[in-house]
Amino acid sequence: MELIQIGIIHTPFKEGKGTPIQPKFSGDSLGVVEVYPEFEDGLDDIEGYERIWLIFGAHKARKSLLKVIPYRDTVERGVYSTRSPARPNSICISPVRLVERDGRMLKIAGLDMLDGSPLYDIKPYIPKMDSFPDVKAGWYDEVRGDRENVKEADDRFYKGD
Repeated sequence: MELIQIGIIHTPFKEGKGTPIQPKFSGDSLGVVEVYPEFEDGLDDIEGYERIWLIFGAHKARKSLLKVIPYRDTVERGVYSTRSPARPNSICISPVRLVERDGRMLKIAGLDMLDGSPLYDIKPYIPKMDSFPDVKAGWYDEVRGDRENVKEADDRFYKGD
């Protein structure tokens, strides 16, 4: 499978350390999704959505770590049971808030990606289809104590920070 980069994401986060570990923890941070001109027509009708999924690459992540210690835990876990960006294909998803559209530029809030992240796709966030609040969440349901309050990344999953 060949991924086609459809744009680039501009954010205030230049390095992994200090970046929010999830959109929920980013406060009012703002960024811009720049969709390349040849893909602009695909943005038609997106303005009616409050949230959108961004599918992007973790371009500064370490590659192929199959075991990681997640930010909110102290135990090593299999990477596929975590949201670590250091994975064989370093593909990430984030449900960001769509603030406004200006042509091929999307102003977004609630960011957890680094500046310059390659954008591969955009999908609408639909609460009735995308939210399952009462499901089990594996080891994460059992995490208690000091790690529960971790909201920013350190440099464990990034190269060259």
